[in-house]
Amino acid sequence: MALNMEFESNTSNWEGVYYYPHLFGAIMLTAALLGLSTSYFGGILGFPALPYMLPNLSNLQKKKREKKKIRVYMDGCFDLMHYGHANALRQAKALGDELVVGLVSDEEIVTNKGPPVLSMEERLALVSGLKWVDEVIADAPYAITEDFMNRLFNEHKIDYIIHGDDPCLLPDGSDAYALAKKVGRYKQIKRTEGVSSTDIVGRILASMEDNKDNQVQQDEELNETKKSAETFLKSKHASNFLPTSRRIVQFSNAKGPGPNARVVYIDGAFDLFHAGHVEILKSARQLGDFLLVGIHTDQIVSEQRGIHFPLMHLHERSLSVLACRYVDEVIIGAPLEITKDMITTFNISLVVHGTVCESKSSFNGQPDPYSVPKSMGIFKMLNSPKKITTTSVAQRIKANHEIYEKRNAKKEASEKKFYEERKYISGD
Repeated sequence: MALNMEFESNTSNWEGVYYYPHLFGAIMLTAALLGLSTSYFGGILGFPALPYMLPNLSNLQKKKREKKKIRVYMDGCFDLMHYGHANALRQAKALGDELVVGLVSDEEIVTNKGPPVLSMEERLALVSGLKWVDEVIADAPYAITEDFMNRLFNEHKIDYIIHGDDPCLLPDGSDAYALAKKVGRYKQIKRTEGVSSTDIVGRILASMEDNKDNQVQQDEELNETKKSAETFLKSKHASNFLPTSRRIVQFSNAKGPGPNARVVYIDGAFDLFHAGHVEILKSARQLGDFLLVGIHTDQIVSEQRGIHFPLMHLHERSLSVLACRYVDEVIIGAPLEITKDMITTFNISLVVHGTVCESKSSFNGQPDPYSVPKSMGIFKMLNSPKKITTTSVAQRIKANHEIYEKRNAKKEASEKKFYEERKYISGD
């Protein structure tokens, strides 16, 4: 007990040692040169003798480890979730230790932007499924009021509010983040170029227009695939994303499976990444230790689904899948057929496939791409937790195309202005 009391009485001295190690070292070295014992010297300065130093040093190290975690907050609608959203949240997480995401309610989106494509439940599944997200606040307000900001600071212990470098204006023209900036609790990240929800809606609406102009028969579709795909890629709604190796590394887990890991493989287009994709990937991951996902090439997707697919190109789809917390690794441009050599190369223990599928090969007599894993007894059908598909999401936009066309015309004008006036900003 006395020993503990002595340690407590010398806490301030030890904090001085921790913050001024060079000064303390110089004093001790001088003492040694003068022939003074450390216990005598320690008695003069109020420090305990050397044998008692080590426990205190470990306490100081523990104190350092218990440093307060920085909590950051980023909000958004996250409708038609894409890799740009994922990259924004990745950057936000890098500015702190814990990332809390505010998900704007359906009602607030309707009031400020028009009807959302995805429901709150679907958007919640997508945001919660991202590897960088620690917490989600559902039904967050579109505008950060003073009351809500105080809630963030006091109840949720938020240190900083984060947003991209693109302007976010309220209907009255004011800055949505003015309050956070005023109190010095705002930090900015770089917008991911080449993609936006407006852009994706534009691609879907453009594909609908192409369908009106090009009514081709099913037996002619395969012959026209390459030509139509090239025409679509040249349209104003084609992707402007420029993939880099750095971005792929930033999204990657950078870890392979262990020598005895049970590797589960699932493949597909994963186009217009949605809640159904998140749920099937979660189910697949639960069957093993390492989830490997094969992303089909643009050509395979077009051949299997039609000339207006995929809506997102290979690298865009790969990043969306890599951002999912249940995914360990992806094969960018995976083959349709799973071969014995592929199974051996990646040490695949189990191949799975969902019951909800948009591929033509499932019903028109084409060769079974899963015949090899089936013959090896390592194939399993998974019951898809959700019935949502890429086509069903696109149909929601097409069913309300007049609303989205009007909204997109306004948004496209503001985005064009942003890109024309923007300047280089460093960041990830």
